Amino acid sequence: MNNLLFDFKVDKAAKTVYIDRAFNAELALVWDAFTKQEMLDLWWAPKPYLSKTAKMDFKVGGRRFYNGKRRWCGN
Repeated sequence: MNNLLFDFKVDKAAKTVYIDRAFNAELALVWDAFTKQEMLDLWWAPKPYLSKTAKMDFKVGGRRFYNGKRRWCGN
């Protein structure tokens, strides 16, 4: 059984999704998975879905635009 933390909250008024998750991995690897678009694309969408980053501005208040399976999305 897995005891890793996972929490998912949606703030519709702010058009914001908050995802909290604990990973059993080295901090450097988790950081790279969130900050390097080529790694983020690999785990963000589980198969058969796809995630292809078009633009990513990793900073507080930054945005990421990516292509999901059928359309371009921004977060």
